[in-house]
Amino acid sequence: MTATSIPLSTGPRHPGVELRQVTANGVEFNVASAGHGPTVLLLHGFPHTWRIWSHVIDELAANYRVIAPDLRGFGDSGRPAEGYDAGTLAADAESLLTALGVTSAAVVGIDVGTPPAFLMAMRRPDLVRRLVVMESLLGRLSGAEEFLADGPPWWFGFHAEPGLAESVLVGHEETYIGWFLDRGTPGREVREDLRGSIIRSYAGSGALASAFGPYRALRSSARQIRAAVESARLTVPAMAIGARPVGRALEYQLRPYADHLEGHILEDCGHIIPLDRPEALLALLHPFLAGTP
Repeated sequence: MTATSIPLSTGPRHPGVELRQVTANGVEFNVASAGHGPTVLLLHGFPHTWRIWSHVIDELAANYRVIAPDLRGFGDSGRPAEGYDAGTLAADAESLLTALGVTSAAVVGIDVGTPPAFLMAMRRPDLVRRLVVMESLLGRLSGAEEFLADGPPWWFGFHAEPGLAESVLVGHEETYIGWFLDRGTPGREVREDLRGSIIRSYAGSGALASAFGPYRALRSSARQIRAAVESARLTVPAMAIGARPVGRALEYQLRPYADHLEGHILEDCGHIIPLDRPEALLALLHPFLAGTP
């Protein structure tokens, strides 16, 4: 492991958060960490970085050791050419926890971070003590038919075509990434410094191409998810949280395979739950994370 602690330069909002570079599974990860106690691993999605947890990380750190990496290809983490399928992203997270000396963690995933969080819990119930997943789908598992009645969201196909999206978006990153941030927090504004930091991390064709990696690996990820549920059940306590637009689709996908599942809907909440309704999210996380298996 290579780990270098660097003070986080985001002002007084996160006085206890440190950034470090950690090499795990052959990739150098940018990792934010704070607090002490049982570990909580936070896995972001698209178009995010670890900073989408900015409104919840301080409060969680009062009781937990919070670890929030930039995923492979995102933010300030390394950008390898391959390895964006859910199984490899799960292996990244497992290796990262090992590198940081963690033997048990609650894992929280949103959007692109949900499939690897799910596979971690399926593969390593000895490592994942609790699972929280939000606003995503799990491959082609049944339960999402209503959500997909008119087809998947338009950007899935756009991002999935190799070389296309980045070729037309360079120079327009602020408009494009800003659209997702606005849509994910309807009627509310993402703090300007936070917004700027996220948008800057997607600047250039290289950053865009790597961020589209999970979409280009959707078929592989779907096969991995199907194989996981055909060989095992989700035995760790799990919670599925929906908002707009996914709603209960993720909960419905999980229900047949989970031994212990809570499902919740946050009304009047956009897709980027930790930015749009952080207080409501914390109200669900606190009792669930504090529970015992």
